[in-house]
Amino acid sequence: MSDSPEAAISIRNLVKRYAGSKGAPGKLALDGVSFDVPRGQIFGLLGPNGAGKSTLINTLAGLVMKTSGEVSIWGFDVDRDMRNAKRAIGIVPQEVVFDPFFTPAEVLEIQAGYYGIPKAARRTMELLRAVHLSDKANAYARTLSGGMKRRLLIAKAMVHTPPILVLDEPTAGVDVELRRQLWELVGELNAEGVTVVLTTHYLEEAEQLCDRIAIINHGKLIANKSTPELLSTAREKLVVLTLDRDVEVLPSHPAFLKCRSLGERTLEITYDKDQTSAGEVLALVQGQGFSIQDVTTREADLEDVFVALTSAEREAA
Repeated sequence: MSDSPEAAISIRNLVKRYAGSKGAPGKLALDGVSFDVPRGQIFGLLGPNGAGKSTLINTLAGLVMKTSGEVSIWGFDVDRDMRNAKRAIGIVPQEVVFDPFFTPAEVLEIQAGYYGIPKAARRTMELLRAVHLSDKANAYARTLSGGMKRRLLIAKAMVHTPPILVLDEPTAGVDVELRRQLWELVGELNAEGVTVVLTTHYLEEAEQLCDRIAIINHGKLIANKSTPELLSTAREKLVVLTLDRDVEVLPSHPAFLKCRSLGERTLEITYDKDQTSAGEVLALVQGQGFSIQDVTTREADLEDVFVALTSAEREAA
C-alpha cells in the first residue's frame, strides 16, 4: 500500500458489498476502487447518482465498514489506527442538521469537546471569522440562512484542524451567489494548505475548482486525471458558422461528426480534432458554395467528457 508523503488519502482495491436479504447477494457499491488524493490539492470525486461516491466518503468517515481493501488517511491506516485517521479528516455532509437551540459558537465548542480539545486550544472565533460568521456567533442556529448553515458545517468540520476536508455536495440546492461564496471559501482553505476532496453534481464547479478529478460509475473508477488532462481527452470540437445566406441543404462531409442548423443562416458542426482542423472544416463548407461571415469555436468541457466516459462504460457493460 502506498503511504507516500504525497498522498493525503490512499485507497487500494476498496470493495463494499452491502448485505442482501434472504440469502441473495447485496448491492456491490464499490468494486475494487484504487486511487490517491495528492496532498495540498482540490480533488474532485464525480459520478452519477448511485455510483458509489457516498459509500466511499462514509467509509473514510468510519460510518461504513468496508468489505475488503485498504484505506490510509494522512498515512494512518483506518484498520490499524482509526483514531488518528479520523483526526486527520473533516467531513462536511450533504444534509444540513443542527440543534436549533444552540448558537454557532456553542456548536463549535461542543464539537471541539468531542475531540478532547482543551478550552485554551479551541479556535471557535477564528473559525467563525474564517467562514464569515463571526457576527452570528451568538445567534440561534435556527435563525441562520441556508448558506450560513452550510458555512457553519465547514467550520464544524475544521474544529480539530484536520489537514483534509471532505465536502459532500456542498452547493446542492443553493443559489448562484452562495455557490460563489462557498467556492471562494474552499479556495481560501486550500490556499492555507488544506487538502480538499469535493463531490459535486455541478460539472462547472469541478472544472473551475479541482486540480484533479476522479470519476466513479457503478462502483468502479473509470477516470483519474488532472483536470486539464481529463479535458484534453475529449476529441470532439465544435464550430459555429454564420453564413451569408439561408441554408436550404446542410453541407455534409465524412469529416463532420454532426452538422445541425441553429437558425436560417447559422450552422453548428462537430468534428474530431484528432482527425480534422477548424481550418479544414471551414474550407470544406466553403467548397460547397457557402461564404462564411463569422466563426466561433468551442472546446469540449467537463460535461462532454463525463457524458462520453459514463456512456462508454455503460456500453462496455
